[in-house]
Amino acid sequence: MSTAASVSLSHREPALLGQTVVVIGGSAGIGLATARHAHAEGAGVILTGRDPDRLRSAATDVDALSTAVFDANDPARLKRFFQELPERIDHVMVTAGHPSYGRLLDMDWEQARRAMSEHMLLPLEVARNAVGRVRPGGTLLHMGGTGSRRIRPGLGIAPTVTGALSALTASLALELAPIRVNLIAAGFVDTPLSAGLLGEGLDARREELRTTLPIGRVVGPADVAALAIHLMTNTAVTGATYDIDGGQQFVG
Repeated sequence: MSTAASVSLSHREPALLGQTVVVIGGSAGIGLATARHAHAEGAGVILTGRDPDRLRSAATDVDALSTAVFDANDPARLKRFFQELPERIDHVMVTAGHPSYGRLLDMDWEQARRAMSEHMLLPLEVARNAVGRVRPGGTLLHMGGTGSRRIRPGLGIAPTVTGALSALTASLALELAPIRVNLIAAGFVDTPLSAGLLGEGLDARREELRTTLPIGRVVGPADVAALAIHLMTNTAVTGATYDIDGGQQFVG
């Protein structure tokens, strides 16, 4: 690389300078990593979460413009949050929710409703409330997964929502245009949520992935955050599902 090119790259303008990024579920893990990356790229950041202490710490970390403590699966509270946002925002990333596993027939009505709400109804409600708030050309980003594409016992409702989320994303991209809507489908990501789900099995899972994944390492929150920022800045992308699992779906 020439000296002139090196100087140019090292002095580039931050990719999100002057923009506002909302992260729903931004107090830890992928959400917080995305907020950090957005802040480093010049964006003002607004965070939401359910744990006030964790949210307060995250807000300090990224010098957040504001925060809101609430459960994103409460549609009335979610609507009020959007109504109270500044006149125009640029991007919304949703990382709230967690996977639900187990036998389908062992799920009661409330468990099934909650799982469907977190993974299907939440993206729809965010899209509904984004109209008139997210600027034309801005982005809605949702999180899905790759691990449940291979249907097997014990995955519960996860394969259903995994398959449906891509179609929902494409449909919303058409209806919300010129706002862009995209889906990030992750495999195992080394986050506090993963640690909570695996417990004492976490280290064994990490080692298994290091030895089997084509990339030779475990995917971390910063990896997903980098993809999220790319999707915010690349204005040619909408209605798409982007896999980020280090090749996990190909090696089982």
